[in-house]
Amino acid sequence: MLDNAAIARTLGEIADLLEIKGENPFKIRAYRMAADLAADAAESLAALDEPALRALPGIGKDLATRIRELATTGRSAVREALLTEFPETILDLLRLQGVGPKTVARLHQELGVDSLATLEQAARDGRIRGMKGMGARKEQLILKALEERQRHAGRHLLADTVETAGALVAWLRGQAPGVEFLPVGSLRRGVETCGDIDILAVGASADVMGTFVQYEQAERTLGHGETKSSVLLRGGYQCDLRLVAPESRGAALQYFTGSKAHNIALRDRAIAAGLRLNEYGLYRTADDTRVAGDTEEGIYDALGLAWVPPELREFRDELALAEAHALPVLLEEGDLRGDLHMHTTETDGRDDLESMVRAARALGLEYIAITDHSQALAMANGLDERRALAHAARVRALNDRVEGIHVLAGIECDILPDGRMDLADDCLAQLDLVIASVHSALHQEEAEMTDRMLRAIAHPSVDIIGHATGRLLLKRAGSRVRIETLIDAAAAYGVAFEINSQVDRLDLSDSHARLARARGVPLVISSDAHAVGALALRRWGTVVARRAGLTRDDVLNTRPFEAFRAALRRHRPGAAV
Repeated sequence: MLDNAAIARTLGEIADLLEIKGENPFKIRAYRMAADLAADAAESLAALDEPALRALPGIGKDLATRIRELATTGRSAVREALLTEFPETILDLLRLQGVGPKTVARLHQELGVDSLATLEQAARDGRIRGMKGMGARKEQLILKALEERQRHAGRHLLADTVETAGALVAWLRGQAPGVEFLPVGSLRRGVETCGDIDILAVGASADVMGTFVQYEQAERTLGHGETKSSVLLRGGYQCDLRLVAPESRGAALQYFTGSKAHNIALRDRAIAAGLRLNEYGLYRTADDTRVAGDTEEGIYDALGLAWVPPELREFRDELALAEAHALPVLLEEGDLRGDLHMHTTETDGRDDLESMVRAARALGLEYIAITDHSQALAMANGLDERRALAHAARVRALNDRVEGIHVLAGIECDILPDGRMDLADDCLAQLDLVIASVHSALHQEEAEMTDRMLRAIAHPSVDIIGHATGRLLLKRAGSRVRIETLIDAAAAYGVAFEINSQVDRLDLSDSHARLARARGVPLVISSDAHAVGALALRRWGTVVARRAGLTRDDVLNTRPFEAFRAALRRHRPGAAV
């Protein structure tokens, strides 16, 4: 059964292809809205029948039929028909930062561009700058986007990888219910982008390999053996399945989870103890006696170590902590009591204020902050001072109508290119919480960007710095900024840094979050949800926090409401001013 992410991807690709073709804008918009709905839906769309689908907002008879077709066959006749007019490689162009369907349509029509290779050639030949409305700067930005794409070739967002692997594992379990299927590798460690998908089949017979290569989302079989097989999945994933004997489950789980550096250090430790460690087990070198292997815990214990959570296995300080039995008790998603960054239909959200509040309460949250955009983000219908205060009044009034949750009236206020805040000081001072973020002029020089953000950190009404580097994973590198300087300033002023849970942001990164924690900067984890379904994105911010070694005490929004409010910069005694 296709998951919502796969359905959303296909509907989005259809919308893109229709726009490249120049189809009816209303038809394009319908597919885009359906893709958004699929991406954010709480229920599985593949499990809904046609009447249930048609009951969803924006889903008519035609779209319901298309979704049912996807759910039952894994294919789309509309997508396949469009790809008789365009090569599938044209979709790769749409994954480049700053290249949208309208630009792709023009490049295709005027220059015959239909792939990353032909786009790069057109840019290097200087043909793009000759197109009306393009110019040399646009040409250079396209070349930069191509370089970014090449740098990350073969990588996929963690959330997408989890979805893809999860669908495959669910299918395999249905085909072979007595077998344990375990995803490993970078996916299990929670790395922000993943390469291949590696899955262990514990206790399976060789017959499972024949089943595996018949998976409906497998485009090509790359290898088919008795103990290992590989397929290329739709979306560009290579997936490897390995047979593992039950007695080697723990050793294989540890070995194939990695990281490479962590594994090398473990093997060196084993050698120093007169042992030999591999994917089959841990053995005494002298007589080849098996010491451990059926559980991971047994492997670590035999080496004099506490079991190390997969997210920490990057050969930083985890082995020293494991030897001292001093590993942190890592944060769990259930520890989060609040969500401090979300948007409503007042700006660019897709659900209204009350819907967001009630959905957050249904998820068990104790408090949230409504943080719609400020006026500089005109494309998001950002709020000026008058609208911001009126919106805040509506948010506060909702506290009296909806019991069981505290709602803060906040704002995500743009940091302007010169470091000024986008709204007047007296407006910001009247709000309950202010997130300061950069959304424009991301290509400033390092000194300029650093000074710009330092001014925001010093502003007395700023509580949180949102998505500090502005990166978009696999699309756009973070802005050039001296992150250590910002972290030191935030520590001095009592300003928190956000771990933004949007799957293509995860900003702060785990390494930056580790640094912030080490230097005493408070951290928060927020969804940046633009719809009810996106409130669940806190899952991914939690993974980043775990990789950073964060505990419940390191994250402000694990605290009860009153303790959280007291910890905000505006309420903290002794913070720099």
